[in-house]
Amino acid sequence: MFKKDLLKGKRILITGGGTGLGKEMANHYAEHGAELFICGRRENVLKNTADEIVKKYNTNVNYQTLDIRASKDVDDYIQSIFDDKPLDGLVNNAAGNFVSPTKDLSHKGFDAIANIVFHGTFYITHSVGKRWIETSTKGSIISILATWIWTGSPYVVPSAMSKSGIHAMTQSLAAEWGKYGIKVNGIAPGPFPTKGAWDRLNPGDNDDGMMNTVPLGRVGEMRELQNLATFLMADGCDYLTGQTIGLDGAQYLSGGGTFSQLDKLSDEDWENMRKLIRDANNKDKADRS
Repeated sequence: MFKKDLLKGKRILITGGGTGLGKEMANHYAEHGAELFICGRRENVLKNTADEIVKKYNTNVNYQTLDIRASKDVDDYIQSIFDDKPLDGLVNNAAGNFVSPTKDLSHKGFDAIANIVFHGTFYITHSVGKRWIETSTKGSIISILATWIWTGSPYVVPSAMSKSGIHAMTQSLAAEWGKYGIKVNGIAPGPFPTKGAWDRLNPGDNDDGMMNTVPLGRVGEMRELQNLATFLMADGCDYLTGQTIGLDGAQYLSGGGTFSQLDKLSDEDWENMRKLIRDANNKDKADRS
């Protein structure tokens, strides 16, 4: 679809770049010539992804363990990249989410999501953006959002609130930073199953008719997300900024795209789902140790 050297010479940072959608975008950027920086909390996962991409595409992939909730660590990391040469692109992909009745959420549970999706995304966007402005460097920012930014969604309130805030940031910074040659956009994917997210949003593969809400009748294909992310990162359409693009097979337009279907779950169902989510969280913690 694109020329192989479309992104040649571009240096792109992807948060949460070791797994899931972040890894898929990293592969596509590398395939088209970009130098990559990926960060996340699990060093072994980052290293494996970096090694895999280098072997496949023979490009530079730099990885760094980073908790984007720690603002000073974020700023130090971005400075270390710019000490060599400015970035050209940033993908805000790192996130956290799980399904839960809001009445059962603890404040700690809320913060676990909001501190990554809302605070962390701003920290890294601010750290990159201010350096672009200081160095008169043009750049492109893409944030991975969700269609809940337009509709809200039950059972994922911390994420819906946080991603709505990042959607507002996308629009606001596009207007404020456009004069510096910085474009800011978002992608709102529909169902694109990945191991980490699906373990917390669809534990036990309990579809409950989710696919019936997608007019195309299927989940998204990774190449579709990759193509959109590459188009937004490439040169040639800089007039497109301040937009969040839905990539969901028209799911939210047809009344789907939220977790309203979970209303039918019993207390026992929720307890089983909580156990599956805890198991997934414990596995991730073990991987980080």
